[in-house]
Amino acid sequence: MALNDADHRTAAAMALSGGIDHAELENDGPTAHGDRLGTPAPDETVLWKGRPSLGVLARTAFHTRTLGLYMGALIVIALATGRNDAAMVAAGLGAVLIALLYLLAWLSARSTLYILTDVRLIMRIGMAIETRINVPLKQVKAAHLRPRAGGHGDIALELGGDRLLGYILLWPHVRPWHYAFPQPMLRALPDAARVAQMIADVRAQYGAIERNLTEIKDEAAAAVHQAPVSAPVAARVALTGRAGEAGLGDKGLEGAPA
Repeated sequence: MALNDADHRTAAAMALSGGIDHAELENDGPTAHGDRLGTPAPDETVLWKGRPSLGVLARTAFHTRTLGLYMGALIVIALATGRNDAAMVAAGLGAVLIALLYLLAWLSARSTLYILTDVRLIMRIGMAIETRINVPLKQVKAAHLRPRAGGHGDIALELGGDRLLGYILLWPHVRPWHYAFPQPMLRALPDAARVAQMIADVRAQYGAIERNLTEIKDEAAAAVHQAPVSAPVAARVALTGRAGEAGLGDKGLEGAPA
C-alpha cells in the first residue's frame, strides 16, 4: 500500500531523530512568541536546532581575520618606513575595527536560531529587527556544504518556488554574491556535515536533491550570470499536509519581520 505524505514525514522523522521538545526552542536563543512562521506547529517534529559558532562566524561572515591581517600589514609597512606614529594609529584603528566586528558577530550569533522540522527549515534571525524565515523543504532543490576547520561549515540552500527572499533580509545568513536568486545559508555550524546529511535525508521524502558536499563556489562573475535551474516538479509544489493546513508555505517561501 502506498504511503501518503504524512506517512512519509512520520517515517523520515522516526529515522532521523526522536524529536526535540518544542518548549526547548523558547529557552534557547530568540523566541518567536507564537508567530506561525517561526514556531513549529504542535504536530511538526523538531529534528534539530542550532546556531552559529561565534569565532567561525566572525572569521567567515565578518572577515575579522582578513581585516586583521590587512591592518597588521599596514603596521609593518609603517614601522619599516620609520612612521611610528602611523603604526600606532593603524594599531588603534585595527583594534577598534576588530572589536566592532566581533561585537556584530556576537549579536548575530546571539539573535540566531536555526530549526529543522520534518516539513520545513525555520530561521529566527535579525540583529536589529527580528525576522522569521520559513523555508518549506519541498522548495529546496539543492544543498551545498562548505566544510571548515574543526568540523564547522556553512550550508547553502538552493531554492525553487515563485517567491524569493531578499538578500538584505537574510544577511549574513545568505550565500555571498547570489543577489538575483538569494540562497539562505546556515552559517558557521558545528558538525555541519551531519546537519547537511540530515537535511538531505528529511528532504528525500519529497524526492532526492542535488548535494555538493565538497565546497561552495562563490565566484562573483559566475553568480551574477547564473541562470535559474529548473526544479523537479515536486520541489515546486506548495507545502501541503500539516504545514499547509496551518497556512504555511502555500505561497512558497515566506519571511516577515517580528
